[in-house]
Amino acid sequence: MFTLSNFLSFIRVPLALVFLQKNIVVRLIATILAMISDSVDGYFARKNKSISKFGAIFDPAMDKFFVYFVLFILFFENDIKLWQVCTLLSRDFALIIYGFYALILRKWDFFEFRSIRWGKVTTAMQFVVIIFVTAKFNLSWYIYILFVILGILAFIELIYKKPQKHSKIKI
Repeated sequence: MFTLSNFLSFIRVPLALVFLQKNIVVRLIATILAMISDSVDGYFARKNKSISKFGAIFDPAMDKFFVYFVLFILFFENDIKLWQVCTLLSRDFALIIYGFYALILRKWDFFEFRSIRWGKVTTAMQFVVIIFVTAKFNLSWYIYILFVILGILAFIELIYKKPQKHSKIKI
């Protein structure tokens, strides 16, 4: 539980809290550091052979905490609209729908939550959009619609990806 990779995941909590300050440069640095920590935590877990179920759940939870907290701040400050926030979180809506799908079909035990390609792409893009919104760039609505498409692709990938024994749990 107390590993370098889990520490790197946890560091996203104080980095998100930095957004309580209105300094754009500090916010940009916090987001870049959060991106870096998200990129290297899995690497260190594999390198140090410290992969665990806790870490596999903790890492994406910290990603989501960072993104949700920051989006809430940006929304509260009127830097981003509600529809834009919803599109940025559409992958997470797809995961909830997938969870209901698995529960209704009573296949919950057969499905394993693990890292998926479109989930990783979405998280990386969320960080990039946060950087642009923080820097006061206006993004085209096409960028936000892309997140809806990524959410659909994540849902499809979850449905059609075969469960693997002993796979890592990460969404």
